[in-house]
Amino acid sequence: MDSAETGGYRPWSEVTPDAARRLLVAAVDAFAERGYHATTTRDIAGRAGMSPAALYIHYKTKEELLHRISRIGHDKALEILTSAAEGPGSAAERLDAAVRSFVGWHAAHHTTARVVQYELDALAPEHRSEIVTLRRESDAAVRGILADGVTTGEFDVPDVPGTTLAVLSLCIDVARWFSTAGQRTPDEVGALYADLVLRMVGARPGAVAQK
Repeated sequence: MDSAETGGYRPWSEVTPDAARRLLVAAVDAFAERGYHATTTRDIAGRAGMSPAALYIHYKTKEELLHRISRIGHDKALEILTSAAEGPGSAAERLDAAVRSFVGWHAAHHTTARVVQYELDALAPEHRSEIVTLRRESDAAVRGILADGVTTGEFDVPDVPGTTLAVLSLCIDVARWFSTAGQRTPDEVGALYADLVLRMVGARPGAVAQK
């Protein structure tokens, strides 16, 4: 189960009524544990302490549940990255903020993030297209920070699109391996990855004040 709070974020507070939220939380756990295709609506309803018939009051299909999870998760990811990209400071400071927050969210909400990031192909074509658009916007936010850093001479990045993909892939993969039983907290993993990414783009030492 994911942590309840990260930066003031309460998971799934957007979802109402309570029964719909309980079903969505149950679906996240089931999809993360069993995979989307191996999970049945009966599995989800059982985890939520409800009957299978009750699920259809709130969600027409299992795919609708996945789409709702994916949309909320990608909206949050885009919010994190856009906030950092449009925030104050140098390119190095904004990249540091973006990676810290993005990695921290993927670690603190690793169960949710695994479903959000790795079940994209299970979505219906129209829903998949919608989520791909959000991913492109997230990509653009990071790419913009890197391009700014190249322009100002803060970064040495010959291939901005390729480096953008590498940065996002590095951050997202945290959801695959992070465990609350590990030695590092989400914030500590965020700090570690921010340092790694700044080194990757050739930022000068001390470009970002220690936090």
